Amino acid sequence: MNALKPRLAAQLLASVGACALLAGCIGNPFQDAKVDPRSPIAAEVAKSVRHDAAYPTFASIPPVPKDVRPRKEYGVDAGKIDQSAAALDRATADNTWTLTGTESFVAAAQAAVGPDLTPVQQADTEAFAAALRQRATPPPPTKR
Repeated sequence: MNALKPRLAAQLLASVGACALLAGCIGNPFQDAKVDPRSPIAAEVAKSVRHDAAYPTFASIPPVPKDVRPRKEYGVDAGKIDQSAAALDRATADNTWTLTGTESFVAAAQAAVGPDLTPVQQADTEAFAAALRQRATPPPPTKR
């Protein structure tokens, strides 16, 4: 029983110290707030502030809307989304699907592209490049 007294006293002292430190934070920062008169919006602030304005009351809180679905339905819909995500993960997991019937896809793609072209030979490429270089040669300088 005597061992608890120093511990209780230390806790009480720590609590009092914390309260004393936090007491410096008590105040109303909005009461002391001043608008800089050089500010471009100082005139508008002065016009918009009404010192005799009434504070809102709890009675001014609007009632709960009647056309909103119940909160439980949000959870039900979230559960459905989680179930759909799990089903998608199971359906697309590794080794759960294969490609079949790709021959018809390949045939349709090749028909859309057109006939096969013959491969271009290296000599044809070099001849084309040489013709381009000859066309790109600047004209000779003009004589004066």
